[in-house]
Amino acid sequence: MTKRMHYPYREGTHSNQAHADFPSKGIYEREVGRDGFYGPATHFHHRHPPTAWSDWQGELRPRAFDLNLVEQTTHHSPWHIKAILHNDQCKIRWWQLDQSMNALVRNADGDDLLFVHQGSGALFSDYGHLDITAGDYVVLPRSTTWRLEVDMPLTLLMIENTGGRYGLPDKGLIGRHAIFDPAVLRVPAINERFQAQYSEHTTRVFVKRGDTVSTITYPFNPLDAIGWHGDLSVIALNWRDIRPIMSHRYHLPPSAHTTFVADGFVICTFVPRPAETDEGALKVPFYHNNDDYDEVLFYHMGQFFSRDHIKPGMMTFHPAGFTHGPHPKAYQKAQQTPPTFLDEVAVMIDTQNALRFSAEARKIELADYVNSWQES
Repeated sequence: MTKRMHYPYREGTHSNQAHADFPSKGIYEREVGRDGFYGPATHFHHRHPPTAWSDWQGELRPRAFDLNLVEQTTHHSPWHIKAILHNDQCKIRWWQLDQSMNALVRNADGDDLLFVHQGSGALFSDYGHLDITAGDYVVLPRSTTWRLEVDMPLTLLMIENTGGRYGLPDKGLIGRHAIFDPAVLRVPAINERFQAQYSEHTTRVFVKRGDTVSTITYPFNPLDAIGWHGDLSVIALNWRDIRPIMSHRYHLPPSAHTTFVADGFVICTFVPRPAETDEGALKVPFYHNNDDYDEVLFYHMGQFFSRDHIKPGMMTFHPAGFTHGPHPKAYQKAQQTPPTFLDEVAVMIDTQNALRFSAEARKIELADYVNSWQES
C-alpha cells in the first residue's frame, strides 16, 4: 500500500524546506515532531533562540553527568552496579573493570548492549571467544552466559533492553548494505582460546532476574560448547565500520544515524563525517522538540561541535517536554566560520518512556548545565 502524502500548511514568514535557506538572518528554526523524526512535524521560525531561558525551576530539566567522576571501584559482576538512568525498558550502567571476571553472569531480563569506551579484552560466552576493543558495540542476547577477561582496563557503557531484544534498523530506500554492511558484524568463535578455558573446576553463574541475583554453581565450566548453528548469537560492531549517510545540502536528523533498534528505544551513533557545504544548509543540529522521546547522549571521543565544556566520558540527558539544541557559542561559531569536518563519536539513546536517574547520577551531575544555554 502506498503511503498517503501529507501536504503541510504554511503561515507567516517561513523557509520553503526544513533546515535550509532561512528567509532572513537572525532567525532560529525549531522543529516540533512526533515519533522520533519519523512522524508529523512543524518547523517554526523564531526571533530568539528557543533555548534562551533566563531561569529554570523544577525537576524536569536538561542534565549532564560526568561519568569520569564515578568512584573507581571494580565489580566483577555488572549486577552489583546501580543504573545511572533507567525506566521499565532501558537501564544504563557505567561499568569499570580492571581485572578479569572471576565468575559468569547471565541476564534473564533482556538483551544487553556493551559499548567499550576504553580498554580491550576478550568476551567468553555460550557462543565462543570474541576479542573486544575500544569503540566496539557488543550485543548479548537475553540469558546468554558470559564473562570478560581484561587485557587493558575496561570502561563500559552498558545498556539493557529490559523485556526486549536488539535488532537492526530498516534502512529503507538506501538498502540493507548502507550505514554498515551486516557482513562486518563479528560473532564469537569456538577456537583454541575458547577450548583452552574448558575446565572441571567449580564455576559460579550470577543470574539476574528483576531486582534479585541468584547463584548457580556447576562442578565444571558451563562454557563448554563444541559448536553451534543458528541465527541468534552474540554480535559485535565497531563504530569505525559505520559509514554514515551524508548530505551536503541538508542536515540529517539523528534517525539517519540509527545503529540498533530495541523495544522502547533506539541507539544511534554519530561518527566523524564531512560537514554540510551548501551555502543555505543548516550546519549544526537544529533546535527541536522530540516530544515522544527522552534523549541521552554519551560522548566517546573527539570534539563535540554542538556543545561547550563537554569532554569524552560525559553524558547529557534531555527529557521530552522542552526544546534543546546547540549551545550559543557553538551556534554562533557555525554561523561565522562553518565547520568543514565534524570529528566526534557519540552514542545516542532515545527512549519512548521517561527515564529516571539514580542517587549515583546525582553525585556526578553538573548542576549548572541547565544554565549553559544562557549567552552571558
